[in-house]
Amino acid sequence: MRFGAVPVREAKGAILAHSESANGVRLRKGQTLEAVHIDALQAAGIGEVTVARLDTDELHEDGAADFLASGIVPDPDAAQLSLTKAFTGRVNITANGPGVVEMDVDALNAINAINPMITLATVPPWQQVGAGNMVGTVKIISYGVPKSDVERACQMARSALRLRPVKLASASLMITEIPGGAGEKGRDAIEKRLTALGMTLVECRVVPHQPAPLAEALQKAKGDLVLILTGSATSDPFDVAPEALREAGGSVERFGMPVDPGNLLFLGALDGRPVIGLPGCARSPALNGADWVLSRVACGVAVTDADIAAMGVGGLLKEIPTRPMPRERRKR
Repeated sequence: MRFGAVPVREAKGAILAHSESANGVRLRKGQTLEAVHIDALQAAGIGEVTVARLDTDELHEDGAADFLASGIVPDPDAAQLSLTKAFTGRVNITANGPGVVEMDVDALNAINAINPMITLATVPPWQQVGAGNMVGTVKIISYGVPKSDVERACQMARSALRLRPVKLASASLMITEIPGGAGEKGRDAIEKRLTALGMTLVECRVVPHQPAPLAEALQKAKGDLVLILTGSATSDPFDVAPEALREAGGSVERFGMPVDPGNLLFLGALDGRPVIGLPGCARSPALNGADWVLSRVACGVAVTDADIAAMGVGGLLKEIPTRPMPRERRKR
């Protein structure tokens, strides 16, 4: 690409690099200059403009952005994603509905290593999104880039981005109570999380904080997903809630996670349905580790020990005022 200042009379067919005003008419940068534009610039007494001219082996920024986006998401319907039409070298990629974003990180990183003028920015892997939320944006920085570089990028990252839509339709919430405990506090925050995923809270049962009554309630749960919120913190794999799940015929697959707030989460299963033991911080609407697990489980994504262990890097979340014991003691 040739870039620089040229006499206006020689600028026809070039791309205007800097916006210009010509007798009240605004010519924006990125405009391909035609004869009418040249006349307007000369009439305004402008003798020189900065332009870009593409070489024969280069793609215009809009063409390159459309080409690359369609390579990353070749079948938008199958990927549950939508692509905008390129404008100023940018194509936005948005979600068609609620879900989590699955991606081939290595392939997407390879795109950004080909040519600094070819860029793709995305949300983090497994980010929860809603309908219309931005998932990624392709941006061609310069006015044109080599076609061969764009073709390489498309080959490296073909079908590397998709939305995993929500698979579970409903959830049951079991709350255990203790004398003087929080009671049903937190139900609204949990229901709003489910609503954001397009799920329905079909029941909320409050039972004593004891294994037997909780096990009985779990066996009668109606939802596709079962959530447990205990009146007293679940601080051991054999505490009330995990034991109740076992008594009900279920299994505990993971206890604890390296995310703060959210350490005291456990994950299990009962009669083929996932069960999540929520940490006490789930009573707050603030982001916590349970959100990361809940969104994946709701979308039918398997959450393994290794997955949860990997959440520790980046798992130190923002402090929230409702935490009963701040991480750092306040100075007197």
